[in-house]
Formats: sequence, C-alpha cells, structure tokens
Amino acid sequence: MTEIPDHLLKRAQEAKDKAAAKKAAAADDSGADAPAGGSEPSDSSGSSVDSRIPAHLLARSKSAKAKKSGADAGGDAPAGGTATVTKTADAPVVSAGALPTGAGPGGHTQRLLTTVKSGSIQDVKSKPVDKVHVWPHLLVVEFVAALACTAFVFVFSWLVNAPLLELANFNQTPNPSKAPWYFLGLQELLTMFHPMVAGVTIPGMGIFILILAPYIDKNPSNKPEDRKFAISLMTVHLMFWAVLVIIGSFFRGPGFNFTLPWVDGLFFEL
Repeated sequence: MTEIPDHLLKRAQEAKDKAAAKKAAAADDSGADAPAGGSEPSDSSGSSVDSRIPAHLLARSKSAKAKKSGADAGGDAPAGGTATVTKTADAPVVSAGALPTGAGPGGHTQRLLTTVKSGSIQDVKSKPVDKVHVWPHLLVVEFVAALACTAFVFVFSWLVNAPLLELANFNQTPNPSKAPWYFLGLQELLTMFHPMVAGVTIPGMGIFILILAPYIDKNPSNKPEDRKFAISLMTVHLMFWAVLVIIGSFFRGPGFNFTLPWVDGLFFEL
C-alpha cells in the first residue's frame, strides 16, 4: 500500500474538522442537517468512509477503478474521450472518463518530489580529494608551526640558562674534548676515515640519496607495508647516525679512546 504523505493527511484532517464545525454551526442555527457538500465521502455501498484522504484523491481513485473495470470488461474508451477536470485549491479533480494527461503507471498522478524525501535523491556529501594546493593549505600550517617553535625556543631560552662552563683556558685543554652531541657522529667518523671522506663524501652521499628517495619510491600509499623502500632507507639513515652519536657520547673517554661507561665512568656533558 502506498504511504500517504504527511502534508496530505494533515490537509485532509483540517478539511474534515472544518466541515464538522460548519455542520455543527448549521445545526445550532436552523436545527437542520448539514448541507450535502459537507458530508463525508461514501464508498460504493453507501457507508461513510472514515478516512483522512482528501475528497479529490478519492474521486481520482474511483475514476481510475472505473476505467480499469471498464477495460477488464472489454469496454473501450470512447473515441476522442476527454476527462473533465475541475480545478480546486488543492489539486484538480478528475471526473469519470479517460485518465488525466501525464498520469503515471496505475493511474497515479502524484509528483515524485511530494512522496520521496530530498535526501534520498540528492547527493549532498562532498567527495574527498587526494590533492590540495601547496598554498595556502600546506604553507600556512608550516608557517604557524615555525612561529610556534620560535616562540617556544624564545621562552625556553629566557627561563632556562644554558649549561655554559667557565672561561676557556688556552693553557689547559679539556680531555676528552668533544663536540656538541649533534656533531659527535661526524667527530666519530673523523676517527675512522680521512677528513675529506668523513666530512664531505659520506654525509654528501647520504643527503643525496635522501633527496632522490621521493623520485625512486612514488607509491602514494600511507600504509607502512606498501612503503618498504622509503621506510628502510630512513631507518638505516637514522640508525647509522644514532649509533655514531651514542658511541661518541658514552663510549669515548680521555684521548677520545674507546671506553666502557659502566667501568671507567661517563665522559659526557650537555
């Protein structure tokens, strides 16, 4: 059974209440029955139809049933037969005869948009895209991040004093003499290779390989199992430099000789 829209049911109930009020007013004034136009619609057996369906829809349904029963009995519609349409405030009422122009399957003349919610036929969801412009989407975020880091470093340097030592004494060189922790990896390479190799060749090759990495691995996936080359390259780079920094920080003693921190002590200061 076709579901009747809520606005039609509401309109039918208002019309029914209005007719009942008019009947009661007429009975109070003259003691007579309500006019024939105010009575409820009746079905084919003469009984009152207790329904909230508007009268024009009932008339349209009866017309369609009569047309269908005539077609089943073998009766053809008269040649050139037209339907008499009476326009009302709500919708046209079609008298018995041919179906109205523009009727759909089964004689239904309701418009689609009156019975179907707009959400089921309209695509209101935005489709995700995998590409955005560098400006302003990326650069604005990076600029805000740079400002936040600058502000943090400024406040931190204002509140916390740097771990500076006493004035340098050129007659007494500290032993061991170590570079800051972020340069200890390079200082460790200097103990193993020629300065040209340790300071230029090896770091330059590492930086060049990292520059070529996005052009070698072009997989757009964000899953680690799909980016084995990129993850392996970055892991090797970080582990290589981290191991050199750890050795230079905790395993180098006087004369920058190899030592064990749990035996000879720790020769490292921030």
